[in-house]
Amino acid sequence: MLDTGGGLKKAAWFFLEDARKLDEPFVLHNVDVVSTIDLHRMVQSHKENHVLATLAVQSRESSRLLLFDDEHQLCGRRIGKDAAPEIVRNSPQLHPLAFSGIHVISPRLLPQIQQEGIFSIIDTYLHLAAQGQKILAFRTDQYYWRDLGRQSDLTQAAEDLKQNLFS
Repeated sequence: MLDTGGGLKKAAWFFLEDARKLDEPFVLHNVDVVSTIDLHRMVQSHKENHVLATLAVQSRESSRLLLFDDEHQLCGRRIGKDAAPEIVRNSPQLHPLAFSGIHVISPRLLPQIQQEGIFSIIDTYLHLAAQGQKILAFRTDQYYWRDLGRQSDLTQAAEDLKQNLFS
């Protein structure tokens, strides 16, 4: 496994082979996530804001939180409840939000990935945000979302489906 960053870097050639499509964003969606997030709206927001990446985020409990400013730009992260935040862009107000594993990415981002091997794409996003690049939050609080990485999550998603929570 290469993690999301390593896998994306390995597949970058596919998105870069046609120079005419460098401004055509694509959706990267973790396989172990189910949601009702409006991907069309998310892509539209990405295009309107002319950013390198748009991240679907929610205000929910998580041990790993991304930190965004009032303009929804990525400024840092906090891993663990008691850990000090890692700030890459200063902002007077930071909003901690949980990442959903769903991104819209501009191919222009791909040549800027510096890491090699196995790595998280979040490291790349933080590095680019520190350089002033726009990595934007897309709030998805109104949508259903669930990670299916554990058996208990899968069981809960099945129950949610029975209760029609996916609509």
